[in-house]
Amino acid sequence: MAAKRVYEAWKGSNKFFCGGRLIFGPDARSLLVTLLLIIVPVVIFCVFVARHLRHEFPSYDIGYAILVLAVLFNIYVLILLFLTSSRDPGIVPRNSHPPEEEFRYDSSVDVGGRQTPSLQFPRTKEVMVNGLSVRVKYCDTCMLYRPPRCSHCSICNNCVERFDHHCPWVGQCIGLRNYRFFFLFVSSATILCIYVFSFSAFYIKVLMNHYDGTVWKAMKESPASVALMAYCFISLWFVGGLTGFHLYLIGTNQTTYENFRYRADNRINVYNRGCLNNFLEVFCTKVSPSRNNFRAYVQEEVQRSVPPVVSRDPEPDLGGDRRPKVEDDLDIGEDLLKISQRRNIEEIVDEDIRSRGSNGAPHNTSEVDSAVGSDRAPTIRSDARHSSWGRGENWEIASEVLASNATESRSTVALEARQ
Repeated sequence: MAAKRVYEAWKGSNKFFCGGRLIFGPDARSLLVTLLLIIVPVVIFCVFVARHLRHEFPSYDIGYAILVLAVLFNIYVLILLFLTSSRDPGIVPRNSHPPEEEFRYDSSVDVGGRQTPSLQFPRTKEVMVNGLSVRVKYCDTCMLYRPPRCSHCSICNNCVERFDHHCPWVGQCIGLRNYRFFFLFVSSATILCIYVFSFSAFYIKVLMNHYDGTVWKAMKESPASVALMAYCFISLWFVGGLTGFHLYLIGTNQTTYENFRYRADNRINVYNRGCLNNFLEVFCTKVSPSRNNFRAYVQEEVQRSVPPVVSRDPEPDLGGDRRPKVEDDLDIGEDLLKISQRRNIEEIVDEDIRSRGSNGAPHNTSEVDSAVGSDRAPTIRSDARHSSWGRGENWEIASEVLASNATESRSTVALEARQ
């Protein structure tokens, strides 16, 4: 069986393409809608507006530049969208087992009243950030303590560093490694809307001058310009408002998650280093490399055996020395049983010889020797032994077993004497 790559065994909800080179969120299909919302208006603008503006300027170069610039800027926006949605946003690799260095043993009382050790570790811990203490939480899904500003995305099912939010329009989480591209995408889309809106309105003004008519007559001549102006006006409320909001977040060094989550707490923002430094941190620092190699082969981790925690009841005090382990008792009992068997056989044979007197026929000494030399008598079973006292260490043969053995031995010797 061929070894799997990391992206094939990934436990998150992401979708991978091109052999793990591209990573998208589970709602990647919404990206198609975003592409249509960007490409279709630009195509309409180039065909019905920019094409007619080529000869409206003294220099033809300016007219062609309007068309070419719209196409190039649209491609630039699509590239930013692709970089935002198809790269690792800063996923923290999950662990295969909880952090053992944080384990601690505690005891809890169950219904029976017995103390049962249980494995526990703290749900939160304190870390220092810029000289101030910050509490980080433990993630049960990823089995790790989240780094500062990290949060678990319920849609992608991953812990993401500097988690901002999950954007359905790009089909991806916005985090440490793609926030810069997300902001550039939103702000560039805002500029593109302003660009299309402005030249569509300019074309309406050109039509008014050509036909010496009113605005309504010019709008009838180019309904595409009217549609584009309406579409861009509505879009500016979304992408423009989003751009302004993220400018505020960058200036104060916040994330969308932190702003909505801790807005009413009035807590100190330990990450704020001043407006200028905050902008430099977002736009002028090197993008950290991904912590995941999705194309690498899965390493088979050796299962580490954790010694089981056994809760044992206290043994009753019988008034004497404590009883050793059960295994030691059984071994000692077996040895004593063998010695007792040999002594009992010898005593039985001697007793039979004395009872018969000197006139008795000689007995078969080979059979007796074989019986004495063996480890156990054929008529004595180890499961018929009993202890002389509750849990003592001296094991003895039960009286009924010895009686039955003596009777069988006498009958054997008597039968041999008759023969």
